[in-house]
Amino acid sequence: MRIVKVIPLFVCSVLFCAILAPRAKADAWNEKTKVTFNVPVEIPGKALTAGTYVFKLADSQSDRNIVEVWNGDQTHLIAIVMADPEYRIDSTSRTVMHFDERPKNTPMALDDWFYPGDLSGQQFIYPNWQ
Repeated sequence: MRIVKVIPLFVCSVLFCAILAPRAKADAWNEKTKVTFNVPVEIPGKALTAGTYVFKLADSQSDRNIVEVWNGDQTHLIAIVMADPEYRIDSTSRTVMHFDERPKNTPMALDDWFYPGDLSGQQFIYPNWQ
């Protein structure tokens, strides 16, 4: 009789944990990445001074290529940047960011960003000033 009462409780507990498990991976969903730049860096439409910033994907089910750039403690949204999907052959266990050189006396431009373990990343879209 006691086992009959314990089994439903156990099944409910397992289901409850299974429902909550995806929420524990929030950082993987939005690819939240905290970085510190020791020199100014350009992102589309803005120049970031040296400092700490948080890059993460916007909470969008339909477009996984919208990047939010926040200050280090996430109290101020600095920019919302559109990106194109970018791919690589090998993943790494660390965040990877590539930069493009710019003319002298201008900051390096952030070209793309890959979250640890991912083969796909975000390539930032810069306007064509010609």
